[in-house]
Amino acid sequence: MEVSVIRSCSQATNPKTELGFKDSRFSFGKFNEKLFFRKPNSVSFQSPLRRGKSGLRITAQAAQSDPLPKSKSSTKSKTLNRVRLFAGLPLDVVSGGTVNQFRAISAGLKALKLLGLEGVELPIWWGVVEHESMGKYDWSGYLTIAEMVRKAGLKLHVTLCFHASSQPKIPLPEWVLDIGKTKSNIFFKDRAGKPYRGCLSLAVDELAVLNGKTPMQVYQDFCESFKSAFSAFIGSTITGITMGLGPDGELRYPSHRGFAKSDTVPGAGEFQCYDKNMLHLLKQHAEACGKPKWGLGGPHDAPAYSELPTANTFFKDHGGSWESPYGDFFLSWYSSQLIAHGDRLLSLASSVFSDSAVNIFGKVPLMHSWHGTRSHPSELTAGFYNTATRKGYEEVAEMFARNSCKIILPGMDQSDKYQHKESLSSPESLLAEIGTACNKHGVGISGQNSTVGAPDGLKQIKKNMLSENLNDSFIFQRIGAQFFAPEHFPLFIEFVRKLNQPELHSGNLPTKEGTTTATDSVHTRSNLSIHMQSA
Repeated sequence: MEVSVIRSCSQATNPKTELGFKDSRFSFGKFNEKLFFRKPNSVSFQSPLRRGKSGLRITAQAAQSDPLPKSKSSTKSKTLNRVRLFAGLPLDVVSGGTVNQFRAISAGLKALKLLGLEGVELPIWWGVVEHESMGKYDWSGYLTIAEMVRKAGLKLHVTLCFHASSQPKIPLPEWVLDIGKTKSNIFFKDRAGKPYRGCLSLAVDELAVLNGKTPMQVYQDFCESFKSAFSAFIGSTITGITMGLGPDGELRYPSHRGFAKSDTVPGAGEFQCYDKNMLHLLKQHAEACGKPKWGLGGPHDAPAYSELPTANTFFKDHGGSWESPYGDFFLSWYSSQLIAHGDRLLSLASSVFSDSAVNIFGKVPLMHSWHGTRSHPSELTAGFYNTATRKGYEEVAEMFARNSCKIILPGMDQSDKYQHKESLSSPESLLAEIGTACNKHGVGISGQNSTVGAPDGLKQIKKNMLSENLNDSFIFQRIGAQFFAPEHFPLFIEFVRKLNQPELHSGNLPTKEGTTTATDSVHTRSNLSIHMQSA
């Protein structure tokens, strides 16, 4: 399959725009890609459809290339006009101070610029930058990326990741893990006492557990160092910064550990309140409420990670412990600790970057499994006291508004009809519920997809762009082999084209005969064309 974005040859070609290297090989995952320069102002993606030898070729020539022009049609949605589109760079784009797959990233940036995207999102990892020892920062690889993005004429949204990644494997800083070997209570623990080493427990935010410093002090030092190192980019190339708030960067507890199989019904998750410091906070709260016995631990009748909510009595729709006085006590405390943690981190970020022309974001998860029940188990174990009788996201939105921060909501590619019916999941209704709370408190919403290739995912994203669920930007996750695969990338090009040219319909498109399948050529008013051809 060939997908190309080609500038019309009606404009004269300037030989001086040719770049000075050819035939350089690079790879995204399992794809072996070939970068070559062939036609002026063109980006071409080709893949011979052979088993085991899938390839991706990017032709990126055009020192002066223009993005897809936006339609001037008066029928264009006002929402689509104001939503800026970004694409996330690979999670492991930098390691050891080096940019991985440099030429692939460079060609990818040119392609995204030609498609008319606003910019890219760059994950910056605590475990990469401050890897060896506290206060020793290496920003070199990320600075190289920032310069590449600037030269490509794109904007940059930075995500500061204070968590670990399991795939690809990016751990917390080595010196933090060393501390955790003897002080495991710096991590969250579940009911069995198993620590979660993907991020620090929120209960130690203000405890001097990191070589005499609190995590909040270490996070602030990190942000200050980032601000200094990237001062030449902040406010110009860098327009947004997401503050990591917990597992996978999200404001939540690690209530679901590992990856659930796609063919299984997800469990309820587990409460994460069993490390020494969380138990101490719970005990203090119970005593202050005159209920000391309620502070001995989490709910005894709650199910385990992968168990269904019906496996025990806590989450029962009618008569479950979650509706009891004890349930209200525990869930109120559990969620308030999470919101206070988010408040501390977003307040820190807002303070550090207060004199910078950037927007600050925080990510809130879309825990949509079991949302069709009265108790909403997956939301409760993740830290959101949101049920059929309680609007839990009001407090979250209010906290974001207080810090003048915007919310990133993932899962905007998920639709109800493709969920497990047994899990009573409803991503669409939960998204609308969170969106209503954000709109009430004037909090901007930026969207993300949860995966590449979700069934009808691009259609669902566009639907959300046209709704009140999204009013700031959308970050498509994430560039890589799957993103540029022949079964996805042509659809993404068509998706972007429809955002820019919603008045065009397939019936108006000319076709080219003589190919195995139809070739669509969409000509815009400025003679920019997109060609998709199956070989």
